[in-house]
Amino acid sequence: MSITDYASLVASARQQDQPQRLLFTFTRAEAEPGGQGKSLTPVLCADKLPEELDSFAALLEESKQMPTHWDVVFVAGLAGSDGQPPASQACEAPLRSMVKAIEEGRIENLLAFDRNGDLLRFGRSD
Repeated sequence: MSITDYASLVASARQQDQPQRLLFTFTRAEAEPGGQGKSLTPVLCADKLPEELDSFAALLEESKQMPTHWDVVFVAGLAGSDGQPPASQACEAPLRSMVKAIEEGRIENLLAFDRNGDLLRFGRSD
């Protein structure tokens, strides 16, 4: 299934062989020193079952409870096993890895959405 928007992401997560937990890293766009573009700085992470945030509107509404502004949210899926989704505690290490990847600019394997719910595509910088 091709992921073209948040709805297709949730649909894809629900169709996997094992139940999924969605991993979210919210980032804020910040100006680079010298005005040479912007970088995305992680500000908050969360994990949710697909049915907990089944629409981008639900994600946006829940994100209003966050103590900080965000510009881009990165999303990845984490598969469970034996017919059970991963426990929330099992998401800590993958979320740390996600943050590190974003900080290092290794975002090619992550989905990203802006605050309007538009799927973003990032070009390679090298």
